This record gives sequence, structure tokens and C-alpha cells, in this order.
Amino acid sequence: MTGERRRRRPFGLASATALVVANMIGAGVFTTSGFALADLGSRSRVMTAWIVGGIIALCGAVSYGGLVRRITASGGEYLFLSRVIHPSLGFLAGWVSLLAGFTGAIAFAATVFETYVVPPEVRPEWLPVGAVGISAIVACGALHGLVVRHGVRAQNVIVLFKLLFIAGFVGYALTRLGGTGWPGLGVPGPTAAFSLTAFASSLIWISLSYSGFNAAVYVAGEIEDAPRTAPRALWLGTSIVAAVYLVLNTVFLFAPLPADVSGRPDVAAAAAVALGGGFLSIALRIVISLALLSSVSSMIVAGPRVYAQMARDRVFPAFFAVTNDGQGSRAPLASITLQVVLASIVVSVSGLSALLSYLGFVLSMSAAGTVACLFVLRRREGKSAVAGIGYPMVPAVFVVATLMLGLLAAWQRPQEWIAAVVTLISGVLAYRVFRRDRHF
Repeated sequence: MTGERRRRRPFGLASATALVVANMIGAGVFTTSGFALADLGSRSRVMTAWIVGGIIALCGAVSYGGLVRRITASGGEYLFLSRVIHPSLGFLAGWVSLLAGFTGAIAFAATVFETYVVPPEVRPEWLPVGAVGISAIVACGALHGLVVRHGVRAQNVIVLFKLLFIAGFVGYALTRLGGTGWPGLGVPGPTAAFSLTAFASSLIWISLSYSGFNAAVYVAGEIEDAPRTAPRALWLGTSIVAAVYLVLNTVFLFAPLPADVSGRPDVAAAAAVALGGGFLSIALRIVISLALLSSVSSMIVAGPRVYAQMARDRVFPAFFAVTNDGQGSRAPLASITLQVVLASIVVSVSGLSALLSYLGFVLSMSAAGTVACLFVLRRREGKSAVAGIGYPMVPAVFVVATLMLGLLAAWQRPQEWIAAVVTLISGVLAYRVFRRDRHF
């Protein structure tokens, strides 16, 4: 090469994979199985639901990998839908990401992080509610907004420690169970007949724990050799998380005393107390806190890349495409600032985070529509456009499963429909305003 040495992009395979793992592992895996056990009445059925959820997530990861091979830039659903279908659909997907996919999710993770770091029973009177969560958001925003490489390295370290703590927790549990057996294995089988509706309902919540499998596509433009690296990071990160989930749930469901976990939100804590008392309970609290902190961090990395791409495409105020180029950084500083401000507002306004949670149906439709772009590309450009990704079975499984679960969730919670309509109307209005006012 002549001239300056080519500047390496901040995300390699390890960092992109860590981003996927960080996005996926939050609080869900530590709380969901107790409710699922109450609904399904069988530990084996709950484990089956986690396996099915993992298969759906892997199908999604492989499908998104096929898209990022074809369209290699940052932006996620917004980019794919804009380039393959129409800019207006892409904008709606980006608008939903702004409201719920990242802003609401960051606020929720930060709020739960605060409850684990500073439980209500030990919170000092002088510490305002939400202060710790907002501080975590601001710190992650500053870290990723100033120099990308330092932020990526810090996140990699957090993810590494998270996985090491999980491995230590599981290792300790297996050591304790080696001499005492697995109490859950002796529990009688279910007496109730299998209910497909109950299974699907449990799968809805379990699938939420697998969301984030597509995290690498949001930063694809900053991944080294993205057409090869990004797809590998997607399926590798998703596979790691699926394996972690199955091992953890084996411990949660089969290790503690039978009466400890059914219907309980703190299924992980019940297992920890049964296995190791207060010591293991504290260790688990550290694991969950790290999982939530890395989740906040990773979403602050991913979300702003969507808004920056929208700004570069002139469907969002151009200011949000501004990047910080100091020391090799390509961080969209303005978009990161927007993300930090919006998520902090949601944390501080009581009930707003719960309101944004009703946008899950729209997020599901966005993901299904994005993967459906593969079928459009195949029809438009031929076999070479989507070669080597298990077409058509893999994307079909993801699209059908995601649509069914999304519709079932909306049927169970009618608020989903209201939130969807309001969101789409506001997105259409915003698109018209931003498209008209190009001077933004």
C-alpha cells in the first residue's frame, strides 16, 4: 500500500460477537422460567421452549447475515427495508427503533440495573430514584461517543467478565450438585395436557430474551471485512447465548427444590439460595448487574448508528450524522447524545418505559419484514443475491414464527394494537416533515 496505512475498523470478529452477546443477555433469562413453569407445568416443556426460541433466533441470525452480505453498511432494519422495499418503510422501522427498539429497551435495562445495584431496602434517602440508571446511560454514552476503540474494548471486557461470572456460577452449581443429585429430576411429570397456546405464550417471553441476535448489523459499516465477519458474528454470538441460556436454565429448573421456582419471578435467585446461600446469591446479583450494564452499553453502540444512517440518507435531521473523528473514531456523537437524552428522559418519567414496552408487536413486524427482504432480493436479482444461507427454509421459519408470536402477543394485549397504530401514524407524519424540510 502507498501513502498512509489503511485505518482499521474498530469492530473485528471478537468485538462484533461480543456486541451480539451483550445485546442478548439481559435480565430475561434470570426471570422468565419461573412463570413459564407455572404456565406449562413441566420443566422439560420449559426447556423445550428455550430450545425452540434458540432455533428461531439462529434462523434470524443466519437470515440477517444473508442481508448484511448483500448490503454492507450500518443501519439495521432501516437500511435493509429502505434499500430493498422503499425508504418510507425503512424510516418507519428506524422510527420504531428510536422509540422502543433502543430508547425504551435502554431505559428498561438501566432501571433494572439500578434495582440490582441499589435495592430499594438499602437505597439512601438522598439518592433520587433513577439516578443510578441515568448515570449508567450517561457513562456508556460518554465512553462510546468519544473514542470508539476504547468503548469497544471496555465493552469486550464487561462481556468477558459477564461470561466468566456465569461460568463460575454454573461451575459452582455443578460442583454442589455432584454429590446431592438434581432435585428437579425427581419431580413428577405434568398432569395437564399439553397446550399449544400456553406453550406459545411462554415462547413469546422467552423470545424476548433472545432479541438482540441481530446487533452486529447495526454497526456493519464499522466491521472489518463486514461481508464475512458480520454474518459469522451473528450466528456465533447467538449460538453462544443459546448455549448459555440452556445451561443456566438447567440449573434454575432442575437444581433447586421443586417448590422453589414455579411461578416465581426470581427463579435464578431461588436456585442460587438453594445451592449456595447468600454467597451465591450475591454472585448472581453481580452477574445480572454486569449483564444489564453490558446491555445498556451495547444498545448505545447500536441504536445511534441507525439514526446516523437515516440522517445521511436525508430522512432525519442532518445534524445527527455528525461524527467524532478524533483518534480514529467514527462515533456518531450527535446521535449518541440524542440516544442518551431520550433514554434518560424515559428513566426519569414514571410509566413511560412501560408504555414503550407495548411496541413489541411493531418491533416483531419490523424484524419479520426485514428478513422477508431476502425473498424480494431473490426474486429481483436471482439466486446469487441470497446464496448459501439456507434459503428458503431458514428465513421462512423466522418470518412465520415471528409473525405468529407477534400476533399472539398483540391478541393477548390489545394495547399492542393501539401502540402500533399510534407509532405508525407518528412515523408517517415525521417522515413527511423530515422529507419536506431537507434543510435539516
